[in-house]
Amino acid sequence: MAVRMDPGRFDELVSHALDLIPQELAAAMDNVVVLVAERHPEEPDLLGLYDGVALTERDSSYAGALPDTITIYREALLDACHSDAEVVEQVMITVIHEVAHHFGIDDDRLEELGWA
Repeated sequence: MAVRMDPGRFDELVSHALDLIPQELAAAMDNVVVLVAERHPEEPDLLGLYDGVALTERDSSYAGALPDTITIYREALLDACHSDAEVVEQVMITVIHEVAHHFGIDDDRLEELGWA
């Protein structure tokens, strides 16, 4: 059964997960915005998505680009969890997973590190 949670509380969990990122990495995040949406329109079970050009792939042609986005999908995350504690953990994992993509870390490496 899906967990029910106030959208404001969920947003706080996302903010808290971002606060867990070490300061030196947070300071290196460049031209990226973190959003919360209900669900991905084409993949309703997707928990999060990084859409942009990873820092490791940017070159001089990147200048002036719109911000990259990290989207955390609230309803999909709540559906995947069975308790508030599980939501807290899964939000943290999802946020860190998507931030890692911003730094150019792929899914295979994230799985090796336990953040898949």
